[in-house]
Amino acid sequence: MEAAERPHADTLEPGVVEPLLEGAFGRPYRYEPTVASTQGLLAPDDPEGAVAACEEQTAGRGRLGRTWEAPYGTAILVSILLRPPAGRRVQELSLVAGVATALTAERALGLASQVKWPNDVLVNRSKVAGVLAEARDDAVALGIGLNVNQRRDELPSDGTPPAASLRTIDAVVRERAPLLALLLAEVEKAYERWREGGLDELYVDLGPRDFLRNRRVRVGDEAGLAIAIDRQGRLEIDVGGERRLVESGEVTYLR
Repeated sequence: MEAAERPHADTLEPGVVEPLLEGAFGRPYRYEPTVASTQGLLAPDDPEGAVAACEEQTAGRGRLGRTWEAPYGTAILVSILLRPPAGRRVQELSLVAGVATALTAERALGLASQVKWPNDVLVNRSKVAGVLAEARDDAVALGIGLNVNQRRDELPSDGTPPAASLRTIDAVVRERAPLLALLLAEVEKAYERWREGGLDELYVDLGPRDFLRNRRVRVGDEAGLAIAIDRQGRLEIDVGGERRLVESGEVTYLR
C-alpha cells in the first residue's frame, strides 16, 4: 500500500539542500518555490555548475515543445549550467545526464534502470525522468525532471512510454533534498568523465542500459531495428539491411 502523505519538511530550499552538496555542482544554488522554468533561472554569466531548482514549474518544457508538469513539491526539477570544451558534441550531454539520472534512480530504488535514446530514463519500461539540453552561446543549460513522490493519479496518462514516479514503483515516499544532492554528484562525475574522454568514457554505464537496443523503432520516416547508441551519441538502426546513424529525432518503438 502506498504511503498516504508526503513528508512535511520535504523541500528543496537552499538551507536544506546546500549542506548536503558534496561536489562543485550546486554552487551557486538558485531556488524559487514556483517558476515558469528552472532553465530561466540560470544567468548567462553563471559559473559552470550553477544550479537552479524549484518546487513547481508553470511552463516546464520537454523535448520538441512538450510540457513537463508535476504537482507542487513532488518532483525534482533542476537545471545545471555547463560550459563544455569547444568543439565537443553538446548533443551528447543529454545522454551524459541520462546516465547520471539512471544511476541515481537505481541507487534510490535498488532496481535496474534504462536510458531511452535520446533523453529519457525508464524503470520497469516506464518513464521516471527526462532531460533537456539547451545550447546557449558557449554554455549548455541542462534541465532534468525526475518524478519522485507523485501518486498515479498525478502523472500524465497518455505518454509513450507511460509515466511513473519512484513512489509508484516501490510505494516509498522520499525526501527530495538528499536525492537531489545525489543526482548533482552523479551528474558532476559523469560530466567530468565525458570531458576527459567523451561518451567512450561512459559507455560502460550507457551500453548496458540502452533501452532501444534490438527493438523495432521508427525515427521520422525511417523504420528499422535499433542496433545501439554509438559512442558519439547517435542511434544506429538497421533499415532493410542498411546501417544508418540517426543524430536526432522522435523515436517510437514496438513494445
